[in-house]
Amino acid sequence: MNSINTNLGAMVALQNLNKITADLRVTQTRISTGLKVGSAKDDGAIYAIAQSQRAEIKALDSVKMSLSRTSSTVDVAMMAGESIQDMLSDLKEKALAASDTSLDTTSRDALKADFTAIRNQITKTIANATFNGINLLNGSRANVGAIANAQGTSHLTVDAEDMSLGGGIITLGASTDFSTATSAQALLSTLDDSIGNMSSALARLGTSSKSLDRHATFIGKLQDTMDGAVGKLVDADMAKEATKLQALQIKQQLAIQALSIANQSQSYMLSLFR
Repeated sequence: MNSINTNLGAMVALQNLNKITADLRVTQTRISTGLKVGSAKDDGAIYAIAQSQRAEIKALDSVKMSLSRTSSTVDVAMMAGESIQDMLSDLKEKALAASDTSLDTTSRDALKADFTAIRNQITKTIANATFNGINLLNGSRANVGAIANAQGTSHLTVDAEDMSLGGGIITLGASTDFSTATSAQALLSTLDDSIGNMSSALARLGTSSKSLDRHATFIGKLQDTMDGAVGKLVDADMAKEATKLQALQIKQQLAIQALSIANQSQSYMLSLFR
């Protein structure tokens, strides 16, 4: 039926044009953002999953920072411990030299002065082995922990190593020295024990440091994997969208032309009354 009040052809053409325009708008948005799911309106379920994973990824940044701080604290302690071990070796050298019974008093006193200076330097080194307010060598705390997961429910703990003079690791007293060949000789056993204990303490710190580094590497890889997983959920296929854009642009032009033709169809009815 031909009607001048209702142009069904134009209505259908307009509906098609509106749908094509809406699809074109979606495709253009995907191309400009690179996302096929950029908001909850696009796909509520996928968007919720992606946002949850993004929050997890951001939380892992805090884990990496915690691991980095703790690793730096341990590394400072290791560096100081290595210096202390070197100084203990120097102390042994001085004590061994002073145990020579052929030395005169002046020479032994000079060795004693060096021994005392090195011993005091150990105390200063321990006191300054601090990072971020944490010292693992002076006995001020039992351990230090780093956050190990995004929920904060797991931690990596590094035990402190009290290297204070006269303690369980360095058995040499804070005021110990020598004045005779015999007393110098007596110190050698103490220094050997301290050097051996230091080696064990440094080995433990080294193992802990390596564990922190390994976990930090794992967290980095975990973030990369999660980023990739989120991308698979929400990223647009740019090649596909580019092809779709061209097709929709052509469809839009054809729809506009079809609407124009439909709008002109009623004018043909005038010829019936001529």
